[in-house]
Amino acid sequence: MLTERMLTAVVRQTTKNYLQLKPTTEVRVPGPRPGMKYMLYMHVPFCERLCPYCSFNRFPFSEDRARPYFASMRKEMHMLKELGYDFESLYVGGGTPTVMLDELCDTIDRAKETFSIQEVSSETNPNHLIPEYLDKLQGRVQRLSVGVQSFDNGLLKQMDRFDKYGCAEEILERVGQASPYFTSMNVDMIFNFPAQTEDILINDVERVIESGASQATFYPLMASPSVARSLAQTVGRVDYGREQRFYRIIDELLTGGDEPLFSHGSAWAFNRCGTGVEGEKAMIDEYVVDYEEYPAIGSGGITYLGETLYVNTFSVNDYNAAIEQGHMSLMGKANFNKHDRMRYRFMMQLFGLRLDKRQFMQDFGCTVEAGLPAETAFMKLSGAFATDTPEEYTLTPKGRYLMVVMMRQFFIGVNNLRDQARAALTGEERKLVFGE
Repeated sequence: MLTERMLTAVVRQTTKNYLQLKPTTEVRVPGPRPGMKYMLYMHVPFCERLCPYCSFNRFPFSEDRARPYFASMRKEMHMLKELGYDFESLYVGGGTPTVMLDELCDTIDRAKETFSIQEVSSETNPNHLIPEYLDKLQGRVQRLSVGVQSFDNGLLKQMDRFDKYGCAEEILERVGQASPYFTSMNVDMIFNFPAQTEDILINDVERVIESGASQATFYPLMASPSVARSLAQTVGRVDYGREQRFYRIIDELLTGGDEPLFSHGSAWAFNRCGTGVEGEKAMIDEYVVDYEEYPAIGSGGITYLGETLYVNTFSVNDYNAAIEQGHMSLMGKANFNKHDRMRYRFMMQLFGLRLDKRQFMQDFGCTVEAGLPAETAFMKLSGAFATDTPEEYTLTPKGRYLMVVMMRQFFIGVNNLRDQARAALTGEERKLVFGE
């Protein structure tokens, strides 16, 4: 649709303008601001298999590389403690955080000893949904997010996940068995694969419902430049022209009807009704909805504090060396001006389904309409707002889809930022990632 194409072009250009990585000589992130609520992000960049659609920092797993890396992250946590940080929430992303379970558990335990952490969210893969893993994660992790991507065996084979992570039927059974172990069990799904038909998509949604998972996150396939070639060679070229139709199918099957099975946690996260994790209380992958500022530890971690976004080195070797020398591994940063920060707030809060106008006024000294006249006018003309009061904006179904478009392009922009950092890899590490 025209509004989707316009929005895609605008967000692509704006993210290109302000997500430009510049070198930095800073050795530690700034300290916390009084009264600010922070979350800690931890990145584990190791995978048993590298997926063609993934732009995150990741390397093929080896124990010799991973074990000292976890030790470095535990040291880096104490650097944040020395700066005065405390955290109530921890998100462990990857890569595959559970690729070395004993090290992950030790690191989570150390984080809980060091900070006031009440909730932990971790990512994993389907082959780790087995009792010996689940027993150790239970109690340590409140929300487990498993990368399923699709319950279609043909698509799993295209993604090179079938042999490593199991067939769709096995994954479905494992998700059901794992769900009782956690407060929230999330399945990560991807929609709009080139080979994905409407029937395949409907089957995916039906299997999510059948799985018993308390949450499902449906991401649109994101063809950032770094993965566009590998995507074209493995799953085909992405067609954004049918993305809205696919999103509508997902939305209607999960949240439609007189007695909906799921409710919206964000524009693309869906929480099962009656599970105790509905709505805003549920942890979601896009932690930036609840925590606008967050330090990130680990190689490839991205920190956002105040007006600055920091990127840690993508080299595991350089990361370990920096931590051993007693400083963080910051290799670049991007600065946001006031208008950039207003746009970021606008996008993140609306992605989380509600923009708090009073908070916006308090933080930026102007109304949303005065600070972002073009953005608010576009959304109003597009029919995106269900509620427009002095207190808030909320979204219509069309508005939720427009937020999916905005976040898709924003994350493609972030992936471009990752590409800038990844380009600095040399030697063996470059060969492991690029095959050069």
